[in-house]
Amino acid sequence: MKVLVVGSGGREHALVWGLSRDSEVELVVAAPGNPGIAALRPAYDGQTVACRAVDVADHDAVVALARELEVDLVVVGPEAPLVAGLADPLREAGIAVFGPSREAAQIEGSKAFAKDVMATASVPTGRAYVCTTADEAAEAIDAFGPPYVVKDDGLAAGKGVVVTADREEALQHAAQCEQVLIEEFLDGPEVSLFAITDGTTVLPMQPAQDFKRLADNDEGPNTGGMGAYTPLPWAPDDLVAEITEKVLQPTVDELRHRGTPFVGLLYAGLALTSRGVRVIEFNCRFGDPETQALLPMLKTPLGGLLYAAATGKLADHGELSWRNGSAVTVVVAAKKYPASPRKGDVIAGLDQAENDHVRVFHAGTALENDELVTAGGRVLAVSAVGKDLAEARQRAYAAVSQIRIKGSQHRTDIALKAERGEITV
Repeated sequence: MKVLVVGSGGREHALVWGLSRDSEVELVVAAPGNPGIAALRPAYDGQTVACRAVDVADHDAVVALARELEVDLVVVGPEAPLVAGLADPLREAGIAVFGPSREAAQIEGSKAFAKDVMATASVPTGRAYVCTTADEAAEAIDAFGPPYVVKDDGLAAGKGVVVTADREEALQHAAQCEQVLIEEFLDGPEVSLFAITDGTTVLPMQPAQDFKRLADNDEGPNTGGMGAYTPLPWAPDDLVAEITEKVLQPTVDELRHRGTPFVGLLYAGLALTSRGVRVIEFNCRFGDPETQALLPMLKTPLGGLLYAAATGKLADHGELSWRNGSAVTVVVAAKKYPASPRKGDVIAGLDQAENDHVRVFHAGTALENDELVTAGGRVLAVSAVGKDLAEARQRAYAAVSQIRIKGSQHRTDIALKAERGEITV
């Protein structure tokens, strides 16, 4: 099988790495890819991993590249090209695509659309007001009271949500958005659950938890994600079954009934509240950084799994298989992230960081004069596996300590409360 992965971040590095672990995959090309992907060594004899320059926003160029490479499958990684409709011309060209159509991708592209789908499908979620004026936003903010949850209706690279007790901050964020959702605050621990789907069948992955705030103890601004771990030792035994039954399957069914079947990765961000499971948000693609924790734990060959979803044959695939133990991912971010991340700082120590238990996934890196440098806010995702959370955490942070980037920042408490048994539902 030949696979083209569209995108250049840590999620795409993890996907290419996972595909290279599938003996049925002979070629994996990332477009445009990144230095970490370019340095990947093939896992099997006769296998090739490569990068090709392409403008992801140029749909014709992506289709032409897929045809040139004669790929069997295209995996679209980032949300922006999915919401822009990249999957549609690829499918029209007769190419199997793992990733939803433009219409189905609105489950992430518009939070108001997602709320409408959930309402129709009776999927449990928080109450929300959709506002288009400052007066409407102020009225909704006052109706709910603090803490205020203010969400940009459209894509915002993981930074469109403000949760604050400061009314003025909430109003300021709302004023910056063309259309905004004001939502009730949902209490309880958060869970990320990914599902592979072909538009009918839903195969859930194991749950993960990510950390969106910049600093320890969930302080500081929201980010695209500063770390993740999987599985969740504190989660109820029936959690995945319950979420699949109440959230994932009804959502997939509703999108199909609307004539816009969802093919790809449906990501549910959830809160386990005192009133039960509630959906915080949906994403239309593999989440970052949860993907970098989940894929090292997945035993099921990734290429065959994604191809089965893309070709409508997921019902014949069988359940997913997972390795024993735990995985912890710690994100290393650039100085001044997320406000104005500094670029061009030299990255050193990666050779010392990686080993049989640790993989460093590149997210915001570039090569300048043969030196690896920072080129984005979240620079690296350091993922480690171990027999339990304690061992995975120790290995991840030992690896992070080997990496040297001037002014870099990372959280020190990823998975710490779970390791200590301090999370309860």
